[in-house]
Amino acid sequence: MRVTMAGAGNAFGDGGMLQTCVHVQAAGGDGALLVDCGATALTGLKRLGLEPGDVSVVAVSHLHGDHFGGLPFLVLDGQFTRRVRPLHLVGPPGLEERLGQAMEVLFPGSSSVSRRFEVRVHEVAPGSSAHVEGVAVRAFEADHAAGAVALALRVEVAGRTIAYSGDTAWTDTLIDVAAGADLFLCEGYTYERAVRYHLHVPELLARLDRLSCRRLLLTHAGPQVLARRAELGLDLAEDGMVLEIQGVSREAGPAGWTRG
Repeated sequence: MRVTMAGAGNAFGDGGMLQTCVHVQAAGGDGALLVDCGATALTGLKRLGLEPGDVSVVAVSHLHGDHFGGLPFLVLDGQFTRRVRPLHLVGPPGLEERLGQAMEVLFPGSSSVSRRFEVRVHEVAPGSSAHVEGVAVRAFEADHAAGAVALALRVEVAGRTIAYSGDTAWTDTLIDVAAGADLFLCEGYTYERAVRYHLHVPELLARLDRLSCRRLLLTHAGPQVLARRAELGLDLAEDGMVLEIQGVSREAGPAGWTRG
């Protein structure tokens, strides 16, 4: 499985990074998966030569623009490139309504246009799951305010598991989210001063021994975290970073992955 960070940043472009968009391609798979789809997602995908039309499933953590705001552009890109593959959107309750509102604000009339492909919305409440196109998405409640429930996610595809915190303050739920995951994409927003509803890196560091994931990668970093990149002791995601998640072996070690 190949995981490509088409966007590893936060809402404010700190570090010059694009907003959250994680592209996942299973070996030999026909379609691709996105975990979150920030407003800059289409730019990030095309910059890296990743075809938006190949995306069959988008798993959305919450309904802030830097995490779901790229969906109107993804839908319209499919319309103008004559896409026929259905697009499945999995996310929190309220996703379908908020997407329609966003499309009407950005491109009036676009939410009711007839297209060659179907956009299917699957809303998942905390504790529930959705299974579409060979992808299983399990939802957990995050500690974040977004005008609707915010989720942390476990996404399973091709026998591999990617855990994702979304935006959240520390909650012990993250222990379950990360448990045994091949890769845990975890928000690391602040370092010196905690911000409500976001993950404070010192709190995360104090709890690392409770996380049983094989690999942890910090995302959504703010200026305080970016300035301490060399001393964090944790890997920090960057735009364009590629991770190859391979089968676990004695030679590869418990993480079973290599950086591309």
